[in-house]
Amino acid sequence: MDYKDYYDILGVNKKASQDEIKKAYRKLAVKYHPDKNPDDKAAEDKFKDISEAYEVLGDPEKRNQYDKLGKNWKQYQNAGFDPNAAGGPFGGRGGGFEYQFQGDPSEFFGGSGFSDFFESFFGGGGRRSSGRSRGGFGGFGEQNVPGSDLTGDLNISLHEAFQGTERIITVGSEKIKVKIKPGAYEGLKLRIKGKGQPGPTGTRGNLILNVKVREDSRYNRKGDDLYLDHDVDIFTMMLGGGTEVDTLSGKVKIKLPEGTQNGKTFRLKGKGMPVYGQQGNGDLYIKIQAKLPEKLNSEQKEILKNFKESLRKQYV
Repeated sequence: MDYKDYYDILGVNKKASQDEIKKAYRKLAVKYHPDKNPDDKAAEDKFKDISEAYEVLGDPEKRNQYDKLGKNWKQYQNAGFDPNAAGGPFGGRGGGFEYQFQGDPSEFFGGSGFSDFFESFFGGGGRRSSGRSRGGFGGFGEQNVPGSDLTGDLNISLHEAFQGTERIITVGSEKIKVKIKPGAYEGLKLRIKGKGQPGPTGTRGNLILNVKVREDSRYNRKGDDLYLDHDVDIFTMMLGGGTEVDTLSGKVKIKLPEGTQNGKTFRLKGKGMPVYGQQGNGDLYIKIQAKLPEKLNSEQKEILKNFKESLRKQYV
């Protein structure tokens, strides 16, 4: 039975930190996961090796055992070393101390379990057991290795961000309902616990969704405030009067004062976006834009000329 170099499998050196080992495992696990490589036997075998390597190197105690024996592990086995005897090569940790799988590895690996090397090195003599197995070179404490997180983008419209919405996300064969609260914003991260990749012991990572809010053709969002350009005819601007404004919660009528200038901005308090996870809303800022007629008949032109003349005399 050949020695398995778990460091080489994860692509890290022997001095790698636990954090570096964890990052390497997660990266490779995502790349070779069976859900991403259906019917790919080579990817499946690679995924098994990656998970087995992390089962050992991801636990400092198991890693220490592996490092101390290294490629000479077979010599200890051939010498008849008793892992349960006091005064073993690692300070007598043997006697009665047990390593326990969290679930059956064979279920996670589609019926094949960890390799014979793993079973011989850490006990079990090649058995695929969901119960307790004594470590071949000293036992280990209970280990629960979480799987890696799954990440993805969640695209919603501004109207959905305002009202709140739901999405059905498919992860493998599982459908997950995700609720988005009112006020969701660009870059918001939604974390769904336990819906990511399964780890070697079956514990799943998390599903992390990055919210993307599509740009709206009418409204410009800045934080919780909204900005809107609103067309108004010049007569209402000059004489004053009411105008109906579209907001995300419905139409609102506002009154313009006499002589409203082009570009004047009005604020509608509490008519902006909901504040995510809190009470209240931002504001809606309405910028008045003069709406001019594109064509005039001769009578209208004459009226405007007379009006222009009257204004000239007024200010001369």
